[in-house]
Amino acid sequence: MQLQQQYETENRAYWSNRAPGYSEVNRSELRSGQRQVWGGTLSELIENHYPGRERETIAVLDIGTGPGFFAIILAEMGYQVTAVDYTESMLEKARLNAGIWGEKIRFLQMNAEELKLGSGSFDVIVTRNLTWNLPHPEKAYGEWERVLKPGGILLNFDANWYNYLFDEAAREGYLQDRENIRESGVPNETDGTDIPAMEAIAFQAPLSALRRPEWDRKVLERLGMAVETDPEIWRTVWTREERINNSSTPMFLVRAVKRKW
Repeated sequence: MQLQQQYETENRAYWSNRAPGYSEVNRSELRSGQRQVWGGTLSELIENHYPGRERETIAVLDIGTGPGFFAIILAEMGYQVTAVDYTESMLEKARLNAGIWGEKIRFLQMNAEELKLGSGSFDVIVTRNLTWNLPHPEKAYGEWERVLKPGGILLNFDANWYNYLFDEAAREGYLQDRENIRESGVPNETDGTDIPAMEAIAFQAPLSALRRPEWDRKVLERLGMAVETDPEIWRTVWTREERINNSSTPMFLVRAVKRKW
């Protein structure tokens, strides 16, 4: 229990301190074509699931919103958006980044594993680069399934970010990515990141040692959800720089639908 509390304390402190730098990354994305790329991807996934429904009638929960990237895009497109994050510093940046769209977003400080939200409250849950970092990801999935309405959809974008700490082949891929960054001259996404601190946290995260999204599928299916995975979603949503930085760790999509009964 003491080690678990230490992990959660270190994790929360890291992301609180990371808020300014992470916010700059999100602001850069919002100023670029990534705003349209991600907006188009999210709207297609949501509208394929809810054909014919007006966006303003669809309640979306953005879990681990960070500096607000998904929440801002979704609010701009007309969805009802609630955005939650574990740290107040991230939410402060999210409110600032949202600008005029902030009035249309409900921001709440909340633990992704213990959502203080009513059961069956949301049509859609979205999250990006969050699950890998959770101390109790199976518990989180249970909470997310609970707050979804019957027939609601979960869209989880993530990757095996720190599997290289446990797998030699993944380590070789990670080192090759670093070499490719140097040779191509693209910016290194880890610049400004306290890599030793992040690796120390990731080493304790239970999902770092597992291969995903296979693990996610099994857990969600045990919850009774219908699950599809897309290991090629990175081809749609990543920039050239992201592909070079993370070639060995492609982003995947876990799409899960809550049963209607």
